[in-house]
Amino acid sequence: MQTFVRIVEAGSLSAAAAQLGTTQPTISRRLQALERSLGLRLLQRSTHVMRLTVDGERCFERAKALLASWAAFESDLRGANEEPEGILRVVAPHAFGQERFVRPLADFLHRHPRVSVEWLLHDDIRDFIAAGIDCAIQVGEVRDPALVAIKLSEIPRIVAAAPSVLADGPRPEQAADLACLPWLALRTFYRNEISLTHARTGKTERIAISPRVSTDSLYALRSAALMGLGVCVGSAWLLADDIARGDLLHLAPEWQAAPLPIYLVYPYARFYPARLRQFVDTIRAAMPSVMNGAGIDTQY
Repeated sequence: MQTFVRIVEAGSLSAAAAQLGTTQPTISRRLQALERSLGLRLLQRSTHVMRLTVDGERCFERAKALLASWAAFESDLRGANEEPEGILRVVAPHAFGQERFVRPLADFLHRHPRVSVEWLLHDDIRDFIAAGIDCAIQVGEVRDPALVAIKLSEIPRIVAAAPSVLADGPRPEQAADLACLPWLALRTFYRNEISLTHARTGKTERIAISPRVSTDSLYALRSAALMGLGVCVGSAWLLADDIARGDLLHLAPEWQAAPLPIYLVYPYARFYPARLRQFVDTIRAAMPSVMNGAGIDTQY
């Protein structure tokens, strides 16, 4: 039944096999064994299409409920002594996933030796269930009502550029002074316009930009800025060392883009396995050191 549910949620036998860490023939045999035991055809399969039969639709809904009830039953019996085990699939944004969150991940695995983690770096995840994802660390607002969203902190964003971008001109102090400079865009959060707010007065100004480079990677944005291709708005924690070395200049320092919230998200369910519950607790507890170590004040 677990295999059948995963096939339906993943959309194919091959995707289910990848998520379950086994082979497609094994997945096919398990499905055939379930169909034989029930005496029902659950899936109609052709070369290009797979769809549930009427009996398969009924079985899918009942199987999900039955598996959730069984998992909750096991958890109640084990109680506080339950040792997390199994595979946890986590999506993290590239920048944070390569640097700031690796330490809490290591701490989690040291404490729970029976857990393995698939640490997947993506800046966006559209369908948790189809991708077999247990949870994600997400930068930016969460708009999917099917997800539990725990706000962890906020990430300040600042304006920076290489000294060569100014061409020996004065360093901009006001937001309006930035409009005439070449720009870089981080497409995930700004493309043709950027809004900056004054730290003391709260005044906001919008700046129209025609970016020379647009990217969806924070690291690529930083690299382009270091090479003098234009002005960028990036996460303060990532640019701080470059600014301290003088490789980048902090422009209009009293003006900032709106901080980005960072969330831990996972799908709503009636039961959450111990490995997910413990991982959530680990990340929440680690946030002060993760953010302060990056020069960011935490906000809960």
